[in-house]
Amino acid sequence: MEEITRQWLWVIDLWGHEFTLNARTLVMTWIVVGVILFFVFLATRKASLVPHTAQNIAEMMLEAFKGLTDESIGERSQSYFPLIMTTFIFVLISNWLGMVPFLSEPTRDINTVFPLGLIGFVVAHATSIKVKGFKRYIKGYFEPFFIMFPLNVIGELAKVISISFRLYGNIMGGAIIIIVVSELVHNWLLPPFLQFFFGFFVGTIQALVFAMLTLTYISLAIHE
Repeated sequence: MEEITRQWLWVIDLWGHEFTLNARTLVMTWIVVGVILFFVFLATRKASLVPHTAQNIAEMMLEAFKGLTDESIGERSQSYFPLIMTTFIFVLISNWLGMVPFLSEPTRDINTVFPLGLIGFVVAHATSIKVKGFKRYIKGYFEPFFIMFPLNVIGELAKVISISFRLYGNIMGGAIIIIVVSELVHNWLLPPFLQFFFGFFVGTIQALVFAMLTLTYISLAIHE
């Protein structure tokens, strides 16, 4: 379990204040960003009417998520499609990174997944205020009865916690299982299979669930 508990930290002193950064998470996040930029370069390089492999993959993903966003949000989907698509790709590549030897998933760190959930939360509520107006937005917290206000507020806050900890728990849980089984069987055939299962299969599903929940929260904010 030392691999999970060991921390690689950077301590930065700015104007007499110390800031501690998780270096592993930062480096892995930069790697994910680099992979995404490299894929975008491949997909857009020499783009043509007859798409090459990278362009074809990119177009299929864009069309699929554009259709989902249009169906959920409607005429305003153009404003939110980039957020949903980018969220999915970032979480997907982050989850897949754990399959590469000596690398780990940035989504294994709650400090990565919580801000992602918070972004969707803020966008959803900002959209609700923009579409409904502030008065109608606030009024919704007092429905169906005035005394429901505290529970409605807690329910909204619970959404960002739920979406974040669901992703974090699945990725961290998978990492712990792989480490424990690896120690038991001395890194034989089973751990690579588990690595692929949790990295590719579970990682893909969790990325899709995270993006779809973010899309659902925004859709509900618009149409409720």
